[in-house]
Amino acid sequence: MSDDKAKLLHSLKIDRGVSEPERPAARRGWMVAAVMVGCALIALAAYLLFGFRTQEQQPRQEVASQTTAQPQAPAPQPQTAVSSDAGNLAASGYVVARRKATVAAEITGKVLGVYIDEGMTVTEGQVVARLDSVLAEKDYELAKSRVEAADAAIGMIAADLEDANRILVRIQALSQKSVATEADLTKAQTRVGVLTAQLRQARSQHESAKIDAERSASVLSKHQIRAPFAGVIVERSAQPGEMISPMSVGGFTRTGICTVVDMDSIEIEVDVNEAFIGRVTPGGAVNAVLDAYPGWTIPASVIAIVPTANREKATVRVRIRFEKKDPRILPDMAVKVTFLRDAAAVPASTGTTTAAN
Repeated sequence: MSDDKAKLLHSLKIDRGVSEPERPAARRGWMVAAVMVGCALIALAAYLLFGFRTQEQQPRQEVASQTTAQPQAPAPQPQTAVSSDAGNLAASGYVVARRKATVAAEITGKVLGVYIDEGMTVTEGQVVARLDSVLAEKDYELAKSRVEAADAAIGMIAADLEDANRILVRIQALSQKSVATEADLTKAQTRVGVLTAQLRQARSQHESAKIDAERSASVLSKHQIRAPFAGVIVERSAQPGEMISPMSVGGFTRTGICTVVDMDSIEIEVDVNEAFIGRVTPGGAVNAVLDAYPGWTIPASVIAIVPTANREKATVRVRIRFEKKDPRILPDMAVKVTFLRDAAAVPASTGTTTAAN
């Protein structure tokens, strides 16, 4: 009975097949294998992830490079257009005055009075301002006194010369009768010669004094500033009490009194694209419309084509005259023009009626 139990217990015993010292080495082998498999899986996952991202970025970079390589849009051309309905060339420009001047003084001085204002009409030679002229007046009076002194000296020397000539004639007559000596004759002739030379000197001094007086009068006249031509005052720059000079000297010294514009010299200047300049001819009919009066069509014509081109804008300047002047047309106004090819320009009366309405 006891033998059977012993056999039974012996059969239940587990045969591990491995000795106790070999167990730690086996465990380490399985752990190393597991770590290697894990690293391989991580490397595979990283390759797949970054590979897909690279493939997605490549098309985007190609699209970006294609977009960058596209040519830039061309620079805007001047405001010149062609009307498709009538086949006429249109352009934009401005009203300009061919005769415009800033009136200034030729000398430096203090302004005593300004006799004009904006919008006033002046005539040629009209006094627009006056400068302090006290010293100039004194110089002119001194020059005139020198002229009078030179004139008096001429009269005195001329009288002495006339008397010396009478004495010389008398002595010559006495010398022929052997009454006057040769010394008396020589003395009389010498006196006549000296007085003749003094008279020439006095006359030269008189001429110099006259020139000096004329110069002083000219300087005095420059203290009155006059309009160079007839026109309209568009700007008043100086005020009484200010200093004015023909050149800029700094400080509060001004260089101009006013600006005058000859309203009869106004015209239009437009820049036409050089690609269409062949369609513009001198004397050709033009219709002009001011931006200030869009319903008013003004008849005009081409004066000339300026024989030079603008390299930067690729345009050619064209001058246009108004067939009829109007007080509403002012310098520096914006205007649009149409160069007519076949049709005639709009009559001036039609444009005036439209503007009035």
